[in-house]
Amino acid sequence: MLFALPFPAIDPTLIQIGPFAIRWYALAYIVGILIGWWYAKRLVNNAKLWGPAGAPMKPIDIDDFVVWATIGIIVGGRAGYVLFYDLPMFLAAPWQIFQVWNGGMSFHGGFLGTVIAMILFARSRKIPTWSMIDVVAPSVTFGLLFGRIANFINGELWGRPTDVAWAIIFPNADSQPRHPSQLYEALLEGLVLFLVLRFFTHKQLRLRQPGFISAIFAIGYGLARIFSEFFREPDIQIGYFSGGLTMGMLLSLPLVIAGIILLVVASRRPVATA
Repeated sequence: MLFALPFPAIDPTLIQIGPFAIRWYALAYIVGILIGWWYAKRLVNNAKLWGPAGAPMKPIDIDDFVVWATIGIIVGGRAGYVLFYDLPMFLAAPWQIFQVWNGGMSFHGGFLGTVIAMILFARSRKIPTWSMIDVVAPSVTFGLLFGRIANFINGELWGRPTDVAWAIIFPNADSQPRHPSQLYEALLEGLVLFLVLRFFTHKQLRLRQPGFISAIFAIGYGLARIFSEFFREPDIQIGYFSGGLTMGMLLSLPLVIAGIILLVVASRRPVATA
């Protein structure tokens, strides 16, 4: 057998009192939303990031949007998983659609759900839609970071077989050493993407160009996901498409293309000067 690191024996359930249980996966969503909420308010409160006109929204708007975002993430994420990844199974047992605690969330579905929530909320408050998305986009990286770490703790969404020195044998998979692809995604989609967006918000002051940060997020996440998919085992019920493509790649490619188009459009907008 090839050398492999032991899988850390971490109980997916953090705390359980009788029938009540808190799982790491649920905690990742909660902590990700709370830290994202805090970070979005910091962006809005930082006057130097916005130019002479100031931020086109107030911190209280971010407070109120948290509920909208949570609904968009959960409903969109679950709907995306049902439609994109295992529709036949859910058609055969539709009651399982509501059993979110058993796992099964799609980032791309959650992304669409959150975008819809942002558009509706922005219109209801008369906030420029792209500025709203620009503020939320960097805040999403915290949820991505913690969510992928929770995937690793759950021993799910493991990587492809490999002989790298840091390969891990996942008990829920088989006896083959595999890439810890969940940690690759946590690093790229969470930490690296956050730092890239931080550079553009704080060093380049691109919040002054509505849509620019949103474009960088779409391109950055899409490229990070496509790259990570080369190391991640595709969902068994789907497998590979023609040319070795996976569902994650196919769903991320339009995101990259849309991001590039938006980046071109946003770059042509004048930058507000201090």
